[in-house]
Amino acid sequence: MLVTGVRALSVADRDLARVVKRYGPPPMWGRSPGFATLLRIILEQQVSLASADAAYRRLRARIGRVTPRAFLALDDRALRKAGFSRQKTLYGRELARAFRDGRLKTRDLKQMTDLEIKSSLTQIKGIGEWTVNIYLLMGLRRPDVWPPGDLALAKATRELKGLTDIPNNEELAVMSETWRPWRAVAARILWHYYLSVRRRGS
Repeated sequence: MLVTGVRALSVADRDLARVVKRYGPPPMWGRSPGFATLLRIILEQQVSLASADAAYRRLRARIGRVTPRAFLALDDRALRKAGFSRQKTLYGRELARAFRDGRLKTRDLKQMTDLEIKSSLTQIKGIGEWTVNIYLLMGLRRPDVWPPGDLALAKATRELKGLTDIPNNEELAVMSETWRPWRAVAARILWHYYLSVRRRGS
């Protein structure tokens, strides 16, 4: 999927082609589908990836394999020490109960359409469109997903396209239509560009 998408987008968009030529193809950045990945994405909401990753690593150090039951066994104090805010503790518990009680099942989610998954997951408190789309993109590796509200994508698009201002969600959504049916691959290329420029200072 990734190779095919990169080739198609390199033909369709010269700016994305320029990123691939200079920095190479983007990483897949795939994650295993299921509770642990969804919980990690919740941690990543509106914070830096570094701080979310640190909290997730502290959680894993405490409980080992991240499962709904192991997560629910921790009290608020333990989760706070791991780096969970009160709000994200609530969201994590709601998600864990949904998996524990069978309202959400990893196997079922894999077999659903994108729209069915969005309908199912957004019934859980704390899971909105960005979280669902990141899960579709990274956990299920769906090819045509665009995560609205992602600031890194907005900044990368402004820089790459030479825009005066950072595009808003609506503007980005319109722009992303030109990248169908490979919007998830376009997002990976833009993330790759964003990280590469900042890492190399160029």
